[in-house]
Amino acid sequence: MTGVPLDEVQDILTADDRCDRCNAQAYVLVILPEDMCLTFCSHHWNEHSDRLIEAAVDVIDETDRLERK
Repeated sequence: MTGVPLDEVQDILTADDRCDRCNAQAYVLVILPEDMCLTFCSHHWNEHSDRLIEAAVDVIDETDRLERK
């Protein structure tokens, strides 16, 4: 999102997006080849991120939202 003012940036994942491992709220979207996607909570992202990054086409990590006030 280069060139977009920070106050105009919108989160991609919503409260309705759930982790594919445990059904908690998802904060990470992993885009895989052939238009496949997985979503993860912060816990499961931290647990599996090394392997997922290797396979991913792109990763959208919104875990910083957990620290926003």
